Amino acid sequence: MNAKRFVLAVMTVFIAFTASAVSPARKAKVKTDYSAIHGVCYNGWRSDEATVRRDLGYGRKIGLNSTRIWLWKGLYDRDPQAFISSLGKYIDTAHDMGYSVMPILFNGNGFNPEILKDENWADNEKYVRAVVGALKGKEGLLCWDIMNEPTCNDYYKHAPEQLQEPRAEEIFRFVRRVCQLVKEVAPDNDITVGVTYPKFIEKASPDLQDVISFHDYRETRAIIRENYEIAKAQAEKWGKQMINSEMGCIGRSNPYDLAIQEANAYGAGWYLFELMINYPGWGEIHGIFYPDGTVRDPSIAAACLGIFRNRDASTMVRENPNREGYADEAIRRIKAAFHEEKEVFKTTSASTDDILEACEWAVNILEAAQMVPMHDLMSARIEAWRKQDPKERDTKAIRQFAWHLVDILKENCEIFD
Repeated sequence: MNAKRFVLAVMTVFIAFTASAVSPARKAKVKTDYSAIHGVCYNGWRSDEATVRRDLGYGRKIGLNSTRIWLWKGLYDRDPQAFISSLGKYIDTAHDMGYSVMPILFNGNGFNPEILKDENWADNEKYVRAVVGALKGKEGLLCWDIMNEPTCNDYYKHAPEQLQEPRAEEIFRFVRRVCQLVKEVAPDNDITVGVTYPKFIEKASPDLQDVISFHDYRETRAIIRENYEIAKAQAEKWGKQMINSEMGCIGRSNPYDLAIQEANAYGAGWYLFELMINYPGWGEIHGIFYPDGTVRDPSIAAACLGIFRNRDASTMVRENPNREGYADEAIRRIKAAFHEEKEVFKTTSASTDDILEACEWAVNILEAAQMVPMHDLMSARIEAWRKQDPKERDTKAIRQFAWHLVDILKENCEIFD
């Protein structure tokens, strides 16, 4: 080959390579890193914008970056345009605040099995085409969850044993049909199916999913890890990432900090249930923030930031709040408050204030040193009494409370009279 031909050949290869590198038709799709999802389920997405921004603002303080939300076809049916508009506005607002959004199209919890029948497919298809078609271009849209917990309902769980498997197959046929429909309407959108347990991943059309999704509210580290191993094997089999799209419940022996720690260890993205402490609702066993931005348990917020309680007994440093004599001083102040009362049989309003002030010394030591139960905060009791009119305070209860604090301090700090 002469020099001229050689140069021409090199130029041809260079042009072809450059064209292939920049051609939109051949450019590979950027894959979402689902391990970076630190999300939260949020049932307040239909609230007014001020409330949504307030709630999501709390979550941003602890590093949350995605929300998983429940749609409701019944609400869509009442006013399709208003529903789509509201959902679109929420996605825009969430995106503006640094969140992606995973909407859930159907909910398996307590669903009506009539939706599975072929004669009702046209109605379901209309709903999916309208919602997905309208929102598929939203920048803040992360992924469609086709159905939340398809088998968590009476139709499956309470079926006679011989009907459980056929009903599971019926439900997952519907799920697959919706998966295919969403991929037809929005081929560039990711989809998943939030199954109740990893054992259902295989049935939930993992070949069509872009990310494997399961829920885990299990009770011990060993059992949690077993579930992750099942999900990990399925994810590797299908060449997909995995996320735990529901976890964390104080009523199911599934502490938030433990759940987050295990998810992080497996490199899995996660969604906590849920952002706000709502009552009535699930607030008794779920939730991170109260409406005023306070929390029920700081360890949840800390875990979201990757900070965990030390559970290694060999490295723990036990608290000694009396090292500088402050527990002794707290006891002295409580005793002094009693001795300074003006009357023997009728405590004045000033004396209850003095007792509560002395009690706060003791309570701040006990709570900081984790020596008292945190589900019934003693500091909250003091604040409640202080908000009362002094004439309405239960003086006997305050006095008993003060002496109870003295006993706890003596016991925990080994103080002897």
